[in-house]
Amino acid sequence: MKTLTSLFKSNIREYGMLIALIAIMAFFQYATDGILFKPVNITNLVLQNSYIIVMAMGMLLIIVAGWIDLSVGSVAAFVGAIAAVLMVKLDIHWSLTMLICLVIGALVGVWQGYWVAYIKIPAFIVTLAGMLIFRGLTLLILNGEAVGPFPTEFQRLSTGFIPDFFNNEGFHITTILIGILLSIILIVLDVRARKNQQKYGFEVTPFYFFVLKNAFITAAVMALCYLMASYKGLPNVLIVLFVLITGYAFVTSQTVVGRRIYAMGGNEKAARLSGVNTPRLLFGTFVNMGVLAALAGMIVTARLNTATPKAGVGFELDVIAACFIGGASASGGVGKVIGAVVGAFLIGVMNNGMSILGIGIDWQQAIKGFVLLLAVFFDVYNKNKNV
Repeated sequence: MKTLTSLFKSNIREYGMLIALIAIMAFFQYATDGILFKPVNITNLVLQNSYIIVMAMGMLLIIVAGWIDLSVGSVAAFVGAIAAVLMVKLDIHWSLTMLICLVIGALVGVWQGYWVAYIKIPAFIVTLAGMLIFRGLTLLILNGEAVGPFPTEFQRLSTGFIPDFFNNEGFHITTILIGILLSIILIVLDVRARKNQQKYGFEVTPFYFFVLKNAFITAAVMALCYLMASYKGLPNVLIVLFVLITGYAFVTSQTVVGRRIYAMGGNEKAARLSGVNTPRLLFGTFVNMGVLAALAGMIVTARLNTATPKAGVGFELDVIAACFIGGASASGGVGKVIGAVVGAFLIGVMNNGMSILGIGIDWQQAIKGFVLLLAVFFDVYNKNKNV
């Protein structure tokens, strides 16, 4: 049985960032006189950061593989511009437009992945070029003008809410039932994982900690659902996020592909000598990033209800920061999906809280940069201490 101290030390990245997120949320809840946790603000917090979370999952895989992608903001803007032209100017149905945009995102990933994986040009250079190329193409496609508005169905991707099947006014009962169901599923999955660890002789967390952890997660899920049920219910984009987070968490922790990405990031030469097709694997991570950047581009375009030449500026900084703040290692091989999500929410809470307090964008950027530097220092310090 692990002691609480050894448990924290072995999971210091994940628990440290989670504790930091809770502390920052508590601080801004106090500093904003309770505005942070108001139902409408919590909903806005999810909507405002949904596209960052989507791209952070793709960026995490690239960082774990030992590389970086600087082009995601420009790719998101590029795809959003294409979606706008297809729906508004060419009158193509929104569902077909979304499919076309996802394919275009994959092709962008193919383009960049080919140069990195097979021509061996450093990803920093390839994606820096991509950032410039797709920003220029965005300006060209939009002709320097904003294009919109979009069909209501497309807008619902980012601004819609799941319906309440009980038609109750003032409180979204369906959201509460989804929260209860989700809590039960999470507890059952955790119990099964613990039993499997015991079955094969692995160390497990103390039972009291296991109970406390599940009680905390259940309380957090139900509190979030209660707050959202008090407003309009769960946003459609939150359902999309849940599916993506669950899928990517499973792929990274339970599949051969996931383990090979971590092996490649830890030691690319050793992974290749062990039979891993590292070029193809790296190529796949960039294709995946292109698809997620395209999805994020459609989400942010649907939220704004217009495509603009300036869309996506600075997104890559928040996405990369979310991964590093969430525990990913700058040298590759380390990082978890949940950590990237926590990092994205931490940045989102900071942005939201500082905006409510009236802190200017100049100081917001400086503070986020300082937090990012501390996160990477924390990673390097712990790595050097364990050598």
